Amino acid sequence: MTEQFQDQGGAASMSPSPLKRWLVSKFINKFTSLEQRDKQRRKQEKHRQKEGRRHVVEYFHQIDDGYSHLAAQMLQPLLEQYDIELVCHLVSGPQGDNSPEPDLLLKLSRLDAFLIAPQYGLSFPDHPEVLNTERLQLATQILVNLNNTGRLQHIQSVSTALWNGDDNALNELSQKLGKANPEKCQEVIAAGNRHRDKLKHYSGGMFYYESEWYWGVDRLHYLENRLTELGANKTNQPLLAPRPAINNGPLTDNGSLTLEIFPSLRSPYSAVIFDTAVKLAKDTGVKLVVRPVLPMVMRGVPATKEKGFYVFSDCVREAAEQGIPYGNFYDPIGDPVRKAFSLYPWACEQGKGVEFFSTFLRCAFVEGINTNNDKGLRKVVEKTGLDWQQAKPLIGQPGWEDLLEANRLTMYNAGLWGVPSFRLLDSDGEQQLAIWGQDRLWLVAQKIQQLLASMNHQESISHAR
Repeated sequence: MTEQFQDQGGAASMSPSPLKRWLVSKFINKFTSLEQRDKQRRKQEKHRQKEGRRHVVEYFHQIDDGYSHLAAQMLQPLLEQYDIELVCHLVSGPQGDNSPEPDLLLKLSRLDAFLIAPQYGLSFPDHPEVLNTERLQLATQILVNLNNTGRLQHIQSVSTALWNGDDNALNELSQKLGKANPEKCQEVIAAGNRHRDKLKHYSGGMFYYESEWYWGVDRLHYLENRLTELGANKTNQPLLAPRPAINNGPLTDNGSLTLEIFPSLRSPYSAVIFDTAVKLAKDTGVKLVVRPVLPMVMRGVPATKEKGFYVFSDCVREAAEQGIPYGNFYDPIGDPVRKAFSLYPWACEQGKGVEFFSTFLRCAFVEGINTNNDKGLRKVVEKTGLDWQQAKPLIGQPGWEDLLEANRLTMYNAGLWGVPSFRLLDSDGEQQLAIWGQDRLWLVAQKIQQLLASMNHQESISHAR
């Protein structure tokens, strides 16, 4: 069963057999469900209490990662608010198949961290350039030289000096705290990577507690809620990092702004957020343009078992928190996706492109419909409000590939590569925001309101004249 799931990530699984597709779907539904998560939580807590262990939270810090810099600023507040033992590991970024675009990921982490930091009351400098190599090495040597207590105490100041490019502060910290030699740095980071591998994850900026992973400040509220439910919130204060709300108002547009969404028909994150993004555009009067792309694994980009398991598990809790139906998954990878995309241009011609996309995602990720056969695909077509007899002869027709490839190139040119991604354009077609991730729609909504407020202000000045 594990091999089936792992194969699902590679290029060889672009067109799995019907049996394999069914087996993978069953595996994902069973082992990433909320019921399975809660069962595992009860088991872990029972073991923890039996062994008399404290609540031990492990944090994996990637020194050159923007998200890790934000997370580092939360470590002391976590210790102050929760009755936990915190262990800080140093790691490198995701390697191999877990990071198909490592340079783009680091670049995005710098931009994204800068954009979201104010929402969490944190700081991050405007830092589009790559970190200085010498500063990065010195910061690494300082942190490696510290024991866990010292690392937790000084990680924020070291990281801040690094990201601010403050050589004086880094040198002072080096003199005060000492520094390890390069060989020791490699040894400690390799040990952190091995431990992370053992716990079945691949990324930096991650928190781990009793069998579950939490990514940076974005998922910290899940960890906080779990600790609170276990009675570990010793101050009874509100969450340190509550999830930002998606605010669709109050200002509305007349279609001068354009929201582009780059989704995929096999993306669980797209399934979680697609309808919400459509509603955001509708509620704000922003023009919506859907620019679908081929799923990454169907473009020959592999993904590991660990990454797939984390993504599907994360989507379950993301959807549950937002009250979005999700979780009865029937994998559409391969032929179902191709067949659906062959119908997509026709659905757009009928004025039903958005509805078709939404319906396919709902059928594949919520209703458990097997879209690999005509029976399932017919349900998608008819639930969209389209005629199956008109659709049937069009299945498998070429012509859609160029459209999806053009969308992919546009997405990459914006510095993005994963789905769903968003671009916000002004009335002149100039890019005002380009961001990746279903958990960034709140930022898109915020930017829409900022742009509309600015436009209204300029209009008021014009009228006053």
